Amino acid sequence: METLQKQGFNDSVAVARWNQLLDRLSVDVLTDAFLDRVLQLEDYRDGALPASEIRRTGAASFQALIESLRPGTDNNRLLAERQNIALEVGVSRARAGIPVESLMTAIRLDFTVLWSELIGLAGPEDAVLLVHRAETVWQVVDSYAAQTQVTYMAERQRMAHEASSVRQGYVAAIFGPATPAPALVERIAGELGLDRTAPLGVAVAAAEDAAALRVVVAQAARRGAEVFTHPLPDALVAFWTLDERAGSPLHEAADRISRLHCGQVERVDGLDGLWEAARIARDLAQLVQPADGGALTLGRAWPRIARLRLTAAGLPIAPEVDTALAGCGRVERERLMEAVQSYLSTGSIAESAARLYCHRNTLMNRLRRFTELTGMDPTVPAQAARLVVAWN
Repeated sequence: METLQKQGFNDSVAVARWNQLLDRLSVDVLTDAFLDRVLQLEDYRDGALPASEIRRTGAASFQALIESLRPGTDNNRLLAERQNIALEVGVSRARAGIPVESLMTAIRLDFTVLWSELIGLAGPEDAVLLVHRAETVWQVVDSYAAQTQVTYMAERQRMAHEASSVRQGYVAAIFGPATPAPALVERIAGELGLDRTAPLGVAVAAAEDAAALRVVVAQAARRGAEVFTHPLPDALVAFWTLDERAGSPLHEAADRISRLHCGQVERVDGLDGLWEAARIARDLAQLVQPADGGALTLGRAWPRIARLRLTAAGLPIAPEVDTALAGCGRVERERLMEAVQSYLSTGSIAESAARLYCHRNTLMNRLRRFTELTGMDPTVPAQAARLVVAWN
C-alpha cells in the first residue's frame, strides 16, 4: 500500500478503484472467454460434459470469485459459496470421467481469463494497483482449485467403491445358494467384462491359506490383470480368465496359485460352470495336507474328494478291510497293505515287486492273502477303486 500512496493513492482510493474494475467485469463475457478456451482441451471437447453445464458452473464460479476479490466482504460466507460450487464442479467432472489433470487446467483458466479481462479494463494508471492485487487474485483462484480437487478426488473414491461394490455383487451372485439362471450369467459376464464361454481357472484357499492367495491377486493387479475374488465364511474363492501366453500376468498368477496350499480346478468351460467348479475347489481345499507340494487338483486328489462325498452321503467305502486285517499280526498287516498299495499305484505286478524288492510270486501271494482276509481283490478294477478311495 505504501507504493500506492507514493503514486497518489491512499487506502480508500485504491479500494474504490479496485471495486470499480470488479464492477466492470461481466460474468457473461468472462464465461464466453472461458468456454472458448476450455473447449479446446481434448477431454472437454469430446462432449462428455455438455457445454451448457460448463457454462452454468463457469458463470457461478466467476460470480463467486469476483465477490471474493472485494475487500471487506464476508469471507466466511464467500468461502462457503466457493466450496458449494467446488463441490458441484468436482462431482460433475468426476462423474463425467474428466481426468483430474484436465480439470485443474480448466480451473486455472479462470485466473487467465479473469486477469486478462482486468488488464483490458484497466488504464496505465492502474498498473501498480494490478501488481498489488495480482497475488490476491491468484490465491483466491488457487484456493477454489484446491477445494474442487479435494471434492473431485473424494467423488472418484466413492465411484470406485460403488463400482467395486456393484461388481462384487455380481461376483457374489455366481456363488449364491443355487446356480444362477442363464440370463443372469449373461448379465454378470457383461458387467465383469468377461466372455461368458471363455475358459476360466478357479481356486479356493481355506482361511489360514487365504493371505497367500490375496498376495497373488495383488501381484496380478499391479501388472494390470484382474483375478476376481469372493470371500466365503471359511475360505477365499479366486477365479480368472485362462491365458496360455507364457509370461503374461494371468499365466504367471495361475502358476503361482498352483504352488499354494489351496484347491484348484484348472479349467472351467465358461462362467456357467464356475458355480460347481468352485464347490469342487472348496472341497479340495478342505483336503489339503501339509505334505502336498502345491494346489490340490482333481487329477491329484480324486480319491480324497470321492471319499469326502461318499462319507458325507453316509455310504461305506471299505470299512471291512480294517476289521479283517485287525486279526493279523503287525508285521503281516504292514506287508499286506504295502503290497496292495504298491500294486494300486502301479497296476503292475512286475513293477510293484521291483519297488518292494521281492519276487513277483511273493507279491502275488500277498495279494491273494489280502483277498482271502478281506474279500476284496485289488486286481479287480471295481474293488481296487474302493481301496484307492479308502486309502488316499
